[in-house]
Amino acid sequence: MPLRPLPVIAALSFTLLAGLSAPVAQAQSRREQAAVAVLQQRMDAAEKRYRDAMLAVDEEAAATATSIALAEMKGVVDACAKQHGCSVETMLATYERLLRATPQFDDATAEDGNADPIDESDLDDVDVPDSANAASLLSEEGQRFVKMVQFNPAVQAGIRRWLTDMRPSLMDSYENYRYMQHLMSPAFKQHGLPEALLFGIMAKESNGKVHAGSRAGAVGPLQFMPATGRRFGLGNDGSGFDTRYDPRASADAAAQYLTERMAQLNNSIELSLAGYNGGEGRALRVFRDTGGRSFWDADVYNQFPAETKDYVPMVIAAAWLFLHPKDYGIRWPRVSARPATVTLSQPASLYQLTICLGNWGSRDGYLRALRNLNPRWEPGQTLPAGTALNATTRIAWLYRFNCTRGKRLDLAQQLMASNVQSALVRVGDPIPAGAAATAPAPQPAAPVRAPAKPKTYKVQRGDTLGGIARKLRCDIGELAKANRLKKPQYAIKPGQTLTLGGCG
Repeated sequence: MPLRPLPVIAALSFTLLAGLSAPVAQAQSRREQAAVAVLQQRMDAAEKRYRDAMLAVDEEAAATATSIALAEMKGVVDACAKQHGCSVETMLATYERLLRATPQFDDATAEDGNADPIDESDLDDVDVPDSANAASLLSEEGQRFVKMVQFNPAVQAGIRRWLTDMRPSLMDSYENYRYMQHLMSPAFKQHGLPEALLFGIMAKESNGKVHAGSRAGAVGPLQFMPATGRRFGLGNDGSGFDTRYDPRASADAAAQYLTERMAQLNNSIELSLAGYNGGEGRALRVFRDTGGRSFWDADVYNQFPAETKDYVPMVIAAAWLFLHPKDYGIRWPRVSARPATVTLSQPASLYQLTICLGNWGSRDGYLRALRNLNPRWEPGQTLPAGTALNATTRIAWLYRFNCTRGKRLDLAQQLMASNVQSALVRVGDPIPAGAAATAPAPQPAAPVRAPAKPKTYKVQRGDTLGGIARKLRCDIGELAKANRLKKPQYAIKPGQTLTLGGCG
């Protein structure tokens, strides 16, 4: 056999090898395609399970099923990244699309159950100076509040009270505050005031209950008196709603008020708090008469009433615990407080929503959160379809499952329609034994007359026309017309007698 030149042999060898490797490459390609097809089938099945879960009636089962489905999708994406020929971008697009459709509840905490009280992610859109942001306020070197107050036995006694018989109030205050934090904290941060101070004032004043009121006429989460509120833009907004009840507006007014006090009182938090509680005139007079000495100086301290002497250390104690929960064994309640909006698909009241929402994710249910976030509405007032309510992602999630259809909605509507009077049965006097045959037939009972409706109302301290209209079920326009009150102030004063026109 004649010898072939080496180039010819090499070319022939390459041709033979190519012919042999082609089936191998094709087989490998088919295996890869089959593997990718299996991954795609897993992704499609997980997506279907997710969408089926979103239509479930039971919110706990739905949350569990969607979490499992998302975990399966993540596993598919991870496997796709290791599989030659699999498009991670395609798989990831499905996973991310459904992840965005899933409510992100922000109640996760560290393993020991203590979460940082500041959630900066809720406040990203707020323009706040760097020196006043939450991170600097809570850092070891930036705790200006800690440096500005005296940690003394009076404050320690306040801490003891908050941690013993007042611990439930402290926990309620924190939970209520977390729902309103995104509304209230920006004002304090923009004025360079510690957020802990806001929490301390709110905890002592109202426990975070927006509709709290005092006998003296102070109302709202931060308890503004009518005159002081008007100085800082609070009061009747023209519709009958008193903005002292509004968390955002009241926090802004409190920040302005405290900034004004601290400028007068040499940046003393204690004296500013004394002015907040006991009157700014008294605080300024004491400050000037004593040469600007500390609130804890005996000559200064003893010039304030007992209520103020208690108020100042209790506010500071609550603020201190807000900053140092772990040091005192505090485990703050888990709160899913990420803001969202619920648009009513059918008429409902806050009471009805509270019943159908249930209390999944909240020990006490959601009435307080709904009232705090929507202070304009009375809880029993039926709101029309299309009303937009401030809520959270969890409340919005529960609303869709429980308040738009199904047995829970039917139950809530039935309970709201129930009337105690319909349960009463009226019977005549008992008939003695043996006298039944001769006893005359019982006469029908005379109809019970409803008590006469009052025709006038005497204005009390702290009253607003809108509040009176809500309390007595009046049309505010008719009530104003009957008393010749002009928009938008509807000015009334204590002791004034109103004619109740347009009241039902």
